[in-house]
Amino acid sequence: MAKISKGQTLVCVYPDWCKGCGLCVAFCPGKVLELNPLGKAEVAHPEECINCGFCELHCPDFAIAIKPKASGQSCPSHGKAEPNPNSDEY
Repeated sequence: MAKISKGQTLVCVYPDWCKGCGLCVAFCPGKVLELNPLGKAEVAHPEECINCGFCELHCPDFAIAIKPKASGQSCPSHGKAEPNPNSDEY
């Protein structure tokens, strides 16, 4: 696999799968991820991603995917958790 430069990746957090354990936040050397007020992981500083894969590897819920950035490509909910109006979880 070719080396991908900093800021050349798309970090997607799937909020419905995230339980807010914080492992991704703890393992991210670039401090790309943080927990939002709802306790879910979100992408705070995507330009700092160095494509190490630690967050994706350590997520026990498979709630994170790292992909090479392509033109026009985005993540569901832009990587941010939003309350589900049909759920009692929030």
